[in-house]
Amino acid sequence: MAIPEFLADLRAHVGNALVVLPSVCAAVFDDDGRLLFASHHQGIWAPPGGIIEPDEHPRDAAVREIREETGLEIEVRDLIGAYGGPEFRVVYPNGDKVSYVITVYGCWVIGGTLVPDQEEIGDARFLAENELDGLRRPAWTGIAVPDMYAWWRASRR
Repeated sequence: MAIPEFLADLRAHVGNALVVLPSVCAAVFDDDGRLLFASHHQGIWAPPGGIIEPDEHPRDAAVREIREETGLEIEVRDLIGAYGGPEFRVVYPNGDKVSYVITVYGCWVIGGTLVPDQEEIGDARFLAENELDGLRRPAWTGIAVPDMYAWWRASRR
């Protein structure tokens, strides 16, 4: 998906300067406790999500992002946490610098079929915690992903 209009307008004013962007991540689990991961640019795997549009409720952003990127319909169950810091900074190939603040929601699939959009993600699959070794992942996943699996385990009690 192309850059949202509001962000393109902002970039027209600030260029590649560092901006802080609110975003969401949907920790979508299947019935076996496997977490949905998506392969983003350059084969980097992370749970899917994206930026929150102006005036959009964060929960709605999580539902929208999953629908757009994967074709799945989800139900947001709980807030897992909010994350930020140096591990959440990205410099894109065009030089744009972003520091993300990510709100993570625990979610279940309620419909749809898993079909990666081939724009933002090229592949998607549900993975158990012991299947993550060897996957190229962004630094932030080392902080947030353990909390996601812990949430799922706690929700099953």
